[in-house]
Amino acid sequence: MNNMLMSLALMFLIGFGISGIFKKLHIPSLLGLIITGIVLGPSVLNLLDPKILSISSELREIALIVILFRAGLNLDLSDMKKIGRPAILLCFVPATFEIVGAIVLGPACLGLSRIDSAIVGAMLAAASPAIIVPKMLWLMEEGYGTDKHIPQLIMAGASADDIYAIVLFTAFIGMSKGEGISAWTIISIPISIATGLGVGIVFGLAMAQIFKMIHLRDTVKILLLFGLSFLFVGCEDFISAYVPFSGLLAVMALGGAILNRRAVVAKRISDKIAKIWVGAELLLFIMLGSAVEISALLSAGLGSVLLILGALMFRSVGVVVSLLGSGLKLKEILYCDVAYFPKATVQAAVGAIPLAEGLACGMMVLTTAVLSILITAPLGAILMDLTVKKCLTRSREERRVSSRHNPGLNVPSGDS
Repeated sequence: MNNMLMSLALMFLIGFGISGIFKKLHIPSLLGLIITGIVLGPSVLNLLDPKILSISSELREIALIVILFRAGLNLDLSDMKKIGRPAILLCFVPATFEIVGAIVLGPACLGLSRIDSAIVGAMLAAASPAIIVPKMLWLMEEGYGTDKHIPQLIMAGASADDIYAIVLFTAFIGMSKGEGISAWTIISIPISIATGLGVGIVFGLAMAQIFKMIHLRDTVKILLLFGLSFLFVGCEDFISAYVPFSGLLAVMALGGAILNRRAVVAKRISDKIAKIWVGAELLLFIMLGSAVEISALLSAGLGSVLLILGALMFRSVGVVVSLLGSGLKLKEILYCDVAYFPKATVQAAVGAIPLAEGLACGMMVLTTAVLSILITAPLGAILMDLTVKKCLTRSREERRVSSRHNPGLNVPSGDS
């Protein structure tokens, strides 16, 4: 019996079954997938082949590449120019506020030093594109908030602040080990963003020109673009040895450049990738659940929960500060606020690093990472679903389209 095939069979059959039940109960399906991973993983039934668990991080990374590339295919550069200052501020201000919150609350809630609290804060500060981006793509498809480019605003900020948080996380670990923090560490943040965007845009424009000159099936185009995307992320460590570089931002910029030059092609590719995402999403969140350690959860106290929720409050203030003067209504700012709640992929990827580095705060960071996923991922997803029609206005064009397709249906506008 092939244990790997059996593991995949269990993941797909049980995963789709549980997520379907959760949807019927109006609970975010991703929570069902995370629970499926916990139950099937080593902490409970231990039914997943160790070979699959050994490549869990790679599978999660592939799923993240899929969703960020699709995000790029729907992220119009002209929209970003119209958004302007708020889009830039959302890339780092909310994360900074959350880190400050953790530094303030860490000693009282968990008895940590300031630097260890900063490590926890930087780990928490990264929002989850894997949860946020699909929600924003749905908003764009349905026309909610698109008149003011709200989905694009959230999607761009949530994708970029990960890079900012990860760089600071690495810097704080170095400080905890006595290595200090240099000016280069701070400068490397904007450089990695600029180089990632630059490389993605250059290759995107080149691929758009190739698609114009040479007729290729959409399937071949997707495979070529995924090949480039995997290359960007796979070469990130090598390139970063010479110049700071973000492979994930390059992936998103690749899609955005193709949309800018070949909008019709980008739309067709995005529609096909949306079907691929059904399987990628399942793998991402089940493998995320399988990484959860029940023992770490049981050892967590009320202090970790208070720190997570308290840091979220600081983050909320950061979102409001970023959007002041943006022209958004209070209810629209509220939606942007809750959309920035979910944590998942980055926390799962970096949560165990301090423990592996032998830091005294290692187990506390890991426990807080696990709890942050279980608390904020469903909380953010549920709040986004509950508030979308109350906080966001549906574009007039989408309302007209829906009314033509459903003449007897009273389509909610989102006004309150």
